[in-house]
Amino acid sequence: MKQDDIEYAIENTQVILAPERQIATFGNTSFEFHLITELMDRVDQVRIRTGRIEAERPKILSPEYFCRMMLEGFGEKAQEYVERLREQARQIAVLRYGFQFRKSGVTEKTVSASLQSVIDHTRRAVENAGDTTGAIIHGVDEAWEVCLLKFTIEMIERSAGENIGDFKRRGLI
Repeated sequence: MKQDDIEYAIENTQVILAPERQIATFGNTSFEFHLITELMDRVDQVRIRTGRIEAERPKILSPEYFCRMMLEGFGEKAQEYVERLREQARQIAVLRYGFQFRKSGVTEKTVSASLQSVIDHTRRAVENAGDTTGAIIHGVDEAWEVCLLKFTIEMIERSAGENIGDFKRRGLI
């Protein structure tokens, strides 16, 4: 896939309906996604991909662990520099988020309808089901996985502040 295709997918991904829940701080979180894309070569043909994304609970990376990760493949001088950083970075903690994306859980169907009517129908179905973990994403068909990754990054950004606050309240960072 060309870099332009990736950029196009990123710029044209829109979360229509975000999950009400954020990524849980102290447990795993599961989101159901409905990724809706137009087929570029056919008028009023829309593909709906449905599946689940599993978000592992965020992990705290201590300065020591983070510095060890930075050193992989570096020499002695780099180790000395990182040792200095370690001394200065005692108060720094980094959160690591992990996602598992299982293609086996993805179903796909193509319908003959306008994009907006498919979005509206899907939104009503998710809202009527009362699924607080449901997400509706409008994306680009050829790069749909890029669109899904953009959604996961947005979920991390949306959840990070609350996750850090939870860790601080428990005295973990």
